Amino acid sequence: MKKIASLHGLKTETGANENVWLLLYKKGSEQSDCALENFQRAGEAAAEMKKNNVLCSADVNEVKDIHPEFGVTTVPALLYFEKGQLRNLVKGCHRPEQFNAIFDKSAATVVANGEKKPQKSVTVYTTPTCTWCNTIKRHFQENGINYREVDVSRDQKAAEEMVRRSGQQGVPQTDINGEMIVGFDKTRINSLLGIN
Repeated sequence: MKKIASLHGLKTETGANENVWLLLYKKGSEQSDCALENFQRAGEAAAEMKKNNVLCSADVNEVKDIHPEFGVTTVPALLYFEKGQLRNLVKGCHRPEQFNAIFDKSAATVVANGEKKPQKSVTVYTTPTCTWCNTIKRHFQENGINYREVDVSRDQKAAEEMVRRSGQQGVPQTDINGEMIVGFDKTRINSLLGIN
């Protein structure tokens, strides 16, 4: 695994490699230390299977210019770059096999005929204490759906925008291509995203 020291270093990696995974973490934080250890273990397993992924990590205590560039407000956060573009952001500590499933799902967003399905824009509004938020994020991860997470407890402007658009304060709320869904309405979410 490569240690990234700056945004410039990250751009060098994403420019030179098709699939780059970056774990942003904060050394000394229980969640981050858990994520780093499991990410390293998943990376070793992926390397043994000759998967074409470049795995990187950056400690936000030392590297200050990456997380603001991509709107990351909480760590640990796993960022997936494909051909230099940010395609997915997954937060929290996951077991090594979950990290491997995330690697596989992102690699498997190519349809059988080789063409990519157009990925709809998905934003999930969450808070750290919301259990349904974790359920909805897990549902997206299991189905290979790339999403952006916004923690409304830390972002007042985003919270106000969410309430303005849906008329509701509770989370989770999901914005799929501009359509707001309040709660974990699995049927409607699956319908909008083409999940069977």
